[in-house]
Amino acid sequence: MHPISKLKVLRLCSCRLTTEDVQTLGGALEMIPELEELSLSWNSKVGGELPQVLRTFQQGSKIRTLELVDCALTSQDGVFVGHLLPKLRSLEVFDLSNNINIGSSLDIIAQGLKSTSGLKVLKLHSCGLSQKSIRILDGAFASLDVLRILDLSCNKELGGGFEDVPAQLALLERLEVLDLHQCSLTAGDVTSLTQIIPLLSNLEDLDLSSNRDMGGSSENLLSRLRFLPALKSLMINSCALQRKTFTAFAEASMYLPALEILNLSWNKCVGGNLELLQQTLTLSRSLRVLRLSSCSLVTEDMVLLASVIQTGHLATLQRIDLSYNDRICDAGWAIFCQNLCFLKELTELDISLRPSSSQDCGQWFRHLLCAVTQLPVITEIGMRRWVIPAPQEKELDCITQDHRRDIRFDHGGFQCAAAL
Repeated sequence: MHPISKLKVLRLCSCRLTTEDVQTLGGALEMIPELEELSLSWNSKVGGELPQVLRTFQQGSKIRTLELVDCALTSQDGVFVGHLLPKLRSLEVFDLSNNINIGSSLDIIAQGLKSTSGLKVLKLHSCGLSQKSIRILDGAFASLDVLRILDLSCNKELGGGFEDVPAQLALLERLEVLDLHQCSLTAGDVTSLTQIIPLLSNLEDLDLSSNRDMGGSSENLLSRLRFLPALKSLMINSCALQRKTFTAFAEASMYLPALEILNLSWNKCVGGNLELLQQTLTLSRSLRVLRLSSCSLVTEDMVLLASVIQTGHLATLQRIDLSYNDRICDAGWAIFCQNLCFLKELTELDISLRPSSSQDCGQWFRHLLCAVTQLPVITEIGMRRWVIPAPQEKELDCITQDHRRDIRFDHGGFQCAAAL
């Protein structure tokens, strides 16, 4: 390290570092005092050795990014990090994700976070956080007034933690990304978040997915999303939404002009009720990704979607996921495929069936092939478990021989990489 003492970025992610490597690294870091970014992620031998590795940081450091994802950190490592944080005055990005033992030392870490006033990114994905962890972190939020990204996802014991917690989270006025997916949020959590999330006016990315208890209690929260005009990405898939909660969201979504990514997958109530989103889809000027997988869509939903597309809306759409919707009849697929040609920016389409299903393609497959030839940037069509009859497979072969673009038709056991 002597010849490169002015090194600013060192990334050793997934390098299978041995215990000896990790111990030696501590001495090497002493030779690069100008270091601003260090990532040791996905090296399990770092766990238990962190004080040895980062010993030079105890005298202060210019480090701005510190990533220790999935390093098998111990509770003692967590204590060390907590005491180290006040000395990292320049720290902006801090990622401890996938270290399940960190949760037990969170009180020390949170105390250290109070001194990192310039922190912009904090990721604690799958860190073994519990209900009391939110109260502990809430005490630090008041000091993190420039935080942009907060990831607390995949902490399944977190459920109930937001209930009756002081709303310091609402003070994060510059927060742009909030990820709470798969956190076992309770009805009480949703009630608290209803008071907090609408105050985060700069929020661009909100992920509440895979919190199934939200289904019957999120009506007020979803209706207040209208106060987040900067929202670009919304994930509420696998939330067991009910008709009333979906209706509340549909009404609020009309006031989200910047929305680019919408994931409603695995909410069965969408099926037969897609018309509630008609005005949102019609008004949309920036939607790029629409995911409606396993939503129990019916033929009428496809007719509505086709109508919106035909009238020139959804022109910015790049990806559509309609997979695992087995209740749509051939007529529904036909009218949808007939109007696909209007989506000139479409790159990916997924209409795959469920793993337990298998169906023959109807006459609509010809409409799909015709549309594909008119889509200039499409690269992938997922249609697993649809059985393409021999005559139509020959049509596919003919079309693929007449054009010069690469496209991948994936239909189950037979995958055809075709030059379209």
